[in-house]
Amino acid sequence: MKRRNFIRQSGLFTAGLLLHQQMLHAYSFAETAKNISIGIIGCGDRGKGLGSVINNMPEEFQLKAVCDVLPFRLDQAKNMYKQNNINYEKDYRRILDDKTIDAVIIATPLYNHYEIAVAALQAGKHVYLEKTMTYNAEEALALVRVTRKNPHQILQVGHQYRYTPLYFKVKQMIDNGYLGKVTQIDCRWDRNGNWRRVVPSGCTDQQVNWRMYKEYSGGLPAELLSHQVDFINWAFNTHPDEILGTGGIDFYKDGRETFDNVQTILRYNKEGMIGNFGATCANEKDGYLFKLKGTRGTIELLMDEGLFFPEKQTRKELETVDGVTGASKIEWNKDGGIPILKEKSKEGSWYALQEFHKSISTNSEPVSNVITGAKTACCVHLMNKAIYKNGIEKWKPEFNLV
Repeated sequence: MKRRNFIRQSGLFTAGLLLHQQMLHAYSFAETAKNISIGIIGCGDRGKGLGSVINNMPEEFQLKAVCDVLPFRLDQAKNMYKQNNINYEKDYRRILDDKTIDAVIIATPLYNHYEIAVAALQAGKHVYLEKTMTYNAEEALALVRVTRKNPHQILQVGHQYRYTPLYFKVKQMIDNGYLGKVTQIDCRWDRNGNWRRVVPSGCTDQQVNWRMYKEYSGGLPAELLSHQVDFINWAFNTHPDEILGTGGIDFYKDGRETFDNVQTILRYNKEGMIGNFGATCANEKDGYLFKLKGTRGTIELLMDEGLFFPEKQTRKELETVDGVTGASKIEWNKDGGIPILKEKSKEGSWYALQEFHKSISTNSEPVSNVITGAKTACCVHLMNKAIYKNGIEKWKPEFNLV
């Protein structure tokens, strides 16, 4: 990139409003002011979190029903919502049969995402389906086919990085050449804890701690790393060609089946990139770590904060104040990084649900849709196959959806 163009584009760092925010609010609420009635299927931690956001969006959504097969989860939901006009159900089909409900959020364990999403679409409901979209690649491809047979229903997948201002701006920086040629991606999502929940009387361990069992869960790649994998797919319009994986139950010898320690290497041949995606349940030092390393600089990301660390030559270019281009002086932090956003944004689910409302109201495809969700589900599927085989998996032509 020429010096003058690079400096001109540095205005990204000082602009007051993000293009993403303008895009999100560009449609007139007066023109799309439909209040959408919605039901939540699955009220564990994620379902309750999304329900809390919905409750703070009264102009966009009216929560009409909540469903969970576990009685203690329904009791928690009743204590949380307090409204008298909410129906509480154990069978999700009661929500799908309710003609007054326009849309559903599906936040159940991964293994039944596909079954419920298909039933919801066939019942005429719009669907917000939590990540990872499906349990395996076969279900992902099948859900694409079902969605195409139901073109009047919106299906949005809960990979909310595609909506948050921070990650949207990082994509802009990549598109505009700030990082130069990216060759390395480092991602971790670590914790120091067994990830287990107390099992109430009358429930089974498989029902409450389903993440520990291969029959129900995609483990750490599905529950955590899928967010970062999806962002790379989106930011570079790509997918991995080869995936090498390894892992084990290396600390918590407690009867679990999914691994508590995983590492994968994703090779992106077209881009000439290597992505390192790993997670452990036995150390929380790094916690959430996301680094993109290019010839011009490095981006380091947290959930709602990000820094750009330019390489030496790039820093010289950015420090130049050019009256012709109107670029202003860059502000550095004590470690030599440039804050990507000056203010923290809202929690990602708020932006994602705003998009869900917009997509339903304007009959437009969401950014995180069944095609993008299927691509990431296929990535997770191959990551798990590589991890459990301690080997290499390759991308398949049938995963190339358009």
